[in-house]
Amino acid sequence: MGNDAFRNRFRLKGRDRGLAELHGPTRLREHARAFIDRRLAPADPHPFKDGKQTPYRGHPVFVAQHATATCCRGCLQRNHGIPKGRDLDDAEREYVADVICRWIAAELAVLVRDVVNAADGWPVAEAAVWPPAVVVADE
Repeated sequence: MGNDAFRNRFRLKGRDRGLAELHGPTRLREHARAFIDRRLAPADPHPFKDGKQTPYRGHPVFVAQHATATCCRGCLQRNHGIPKGRDLDDAEREYVADVICRWIAAELAVLVRDVVNAADGWPVAEAAVWPPAVVVADE
């Protein structure tokens, strides 16, 4: 997806960015899981709506879903190898939530090389940290 012009144009800005900063990682992950459980996880809740169930803005998770191709079952199948036609299992739901949360963390520019703070809720890859003010000094 790194070379996908459509996916690369998505950015957290305005109200969506403000909500991401306000809610923080734990609450955003809860929201992501709720959206996944309700809109993506069922095998075919509304097959005629696949590809249209995720708004383009209104919540940082929606923006992240489009940026990471986790917005519909068609995109999950095409880009992540998760087949349509069956319910997502718990591991797949966690995977999708991780992809979304990592994108939001990167968008908020909170990647800090030497800080590891897994208790804050963000997946730790290159040490994603929230809030950005938390920094560990070199010893």
